[in-house]
Order: sequence, then C-alpha cells, then structure tokens
Amino acid sequence: MTSDSPSSPRVTPETLAALRTDMLRFATLQLRDPHLAEDMVQDTMLTALNKADQFAGRASVKTWVFTILRNNIIDAIKLRARTVSASAYTAEGESLDAAFDTLFKDNAHWSPATRPVAWGDPEDALQDQQFWTVFEACMAHLPTNTARVFMMREVLELSSREICEDLSISMSNCHVILHRARNALRTCLQGNWFTASGCATC
Repeated sequence: MTSDSPSSPRVTPETLAALRTDMLRFATLQLRDPHLAEDMVQDTMLTALNKADQFAGRASVKTWVFTILRNNIIDAIKLRARTVSASAYTAEGESLDAAFDTLFKDNAHWSPATRPVAWGDPEDALQDQQFWTVFEACMAHLPTNTARVFMMREVLELSSREICEDLSISMSNCHVILHRARNALRTCLQGNWFTASGCATC
C-alpha cells in the first residue's frame, strides 16, 4: 500500500504539528540546547513537508519524521563535537568518579545506604510516561559531554567507532564514559523512581 491510498497516513502540516512537542523533547534531551533543538525541529518539519511525496506509508508518519530528526541531530552533534576537546570528557569523568566513590565501601562493595533495591518489572516502568519524565531529568543532570556520548550510543545508535571518530576520543575512553553514564543514570533512577516495591510514585 502506498501513500496514494485513501487509508494510508499522510504527511501534512497538521500531522507534523501534532508531533512537534515530542520532537522538541527528543531533540532537547540530546542536544542540551533548547535553541538548537528548536532549529532542528523546524528544519525537520520543513524537510518532511518538502519530501512528503517520498513517504511510502510502509512505516508510521512519526517513525519516518523521527528518522529525519535523528539524522539532523547526528549531523549537529558531529559538527559541534569538533569544537570540544577530548580533555573535556576526561574532566567530566573525573567528577563523576568522585561522586561514585561515596557509593562504595573500601572493599568495592555497595555501601548499605546506597545498595540497589529491586526494580520491580522494568517493562512496566517503560510504559509509564512519568518514568520518562524522571529519566529526562536524570539525563539533564549528567555532564553535557558525558550525556552526549551516551545519547549517541544508546539513542542515536551510533557505533562506538563512529563516536570515537566524531569526538576524537579513544575507544577505551568511550567505554569508560558510557560506563560512568550508565552508573550515574542507574543511581539517579534508583533514588528518584525505583524502590523496593517497584517505583517511587506507586
């Protein structure tokens, strides 16, 4: 079935307007710059309208539009990354390491007050919009460059090699940054969402 079919979804100003809030949230979370995120969303909407005849209806309009937005964000991150030195990632990592030191005892085991509790059913959390609000807040508290590496790998799905080339960092440094980011997010979610009973808002 193609987009010429009456039952097929179509790319219209109205359908794009309905997606705008989600697009802006997605872009802002990854770019950490509201003004740049706004530009990316506007460019994406214009591109989608100009290429509306290329939409074949094999995926949802949202999936198609977010693919365009994702590519725009990747280009923006690559461009901006050229102006950020590798030492910035190291400095941010050192500050995260200092924070993690308080989570463990001298024998490298969790301190009693910070030991992770059961997270309940993760699938249930992923269906809860409030969870994503907390997740976005946790992402916002990561150092900018650390969050950028995490988002490039886990959300934009770039390979570690691509990230290293784009950011001019070593593979080992990339892996360390990702490890720190995941630990920081776990700690934040542990304290602000998950509890022994499942979630902090249940």
